[in-house]
Amino acid sequence: MNSSISGKKTQVFLSLNRIFCYIVLGLLSLLCLFSFYFLLVNASRPHAEIMSEFSLVPGNFLFKNLSTLLSDENIPIVRGLLNSLLISSCTAALTTYFSAMTAYGIYAYNFKFKRLAFTFIMLIMMVPTQVSALGFIQLVTKMGMMDTFYPLILPSIAAPVVFFYMKSYMESVLPLEIVEAARVDGSNEFKTFNRIVLPVIKPAMAVQAIFAFVTSWNNYFTPSLIINSANNKTIPILIYQLRSADYMKFDLGQVYVMIFVAIIPLMVVYIFLSKFIIKGLTLGSVKG
Repeated sequence: MNSSISGKKTQVFLSLNRIFCYIVLGLLSLLCLFSFYFLLVNASRPHAEIMSEFSLVPGNFLFKNLSTLLSDENIPIVRGLLNSLLISSCTAALTTYFSAMTAYGIYAYNFKFKRLAFTFIMLIMMVPTQVSALGFIQLVTKMGMMDTFYPLILPSIAAPVVFFYMKSYMESVLPLEIVEAARVDGSNEFKTFNRIVLPVIKPAMAVQAIFAFVTSWNNYFTPSLIINSANNKTIPILIYQLRSADYMKFDLGQVYVMIFVAIIPLMVVYIFLSKFIIKGLTLGSVKG
């Protein structure tokens, strides 16, 4: 009898705890979504209304602001979107693939300077991008790559943070026995990596692809040092250019519209890759 009452109390406590967690998560979700809603509201209002009063009701200037932005020859937003999409996609692909390959080499092979190589990569991870910016610009200038996309894409091959994440993930989900069995069956190393290792670490690659894409998409510092011509400018540069325009010509409604348009590709990438993350989590729970 006492055990039955105790069991019911436990169930009630767990139910209340679950309800409380759902309420907290719901409030946090609303707070996160509010910023996007506020962005959409201001994107649909004219500059004068945005500057004069705060409102939670959307206006009717969304398409007007969008058409004005698209007709501005000084802000080639379509070309900027394509440039950012190209750079971010290539960066995400190169970062995830070569970091996974490097992590596989450190994890699956035993060689003389293995620990030294791992330590060296970790030390590079501690160096901020701003510290090496001057030397990087000098190198790019000597190689004749200024005002091109190559300096924004090729360095993504070396990503110590992604390498560390991939190696840690491999240690938890990739038994070396699978690799050894593939070698016994006659599979070469490149084939083993592409057909056996990559499918196993696909969830980790999806996560890092999202992070790499978002980081590259929002990157303003490096492109602002490399890109000079209007046709090669990325979205962050164009947003800053529009935001820093002359006060008399400044239109805050266009700025909000441009930011709203700029986050749409990020949402699409996350929605497309999130299914791989969910599959990975589900697979992990089943294995557990």
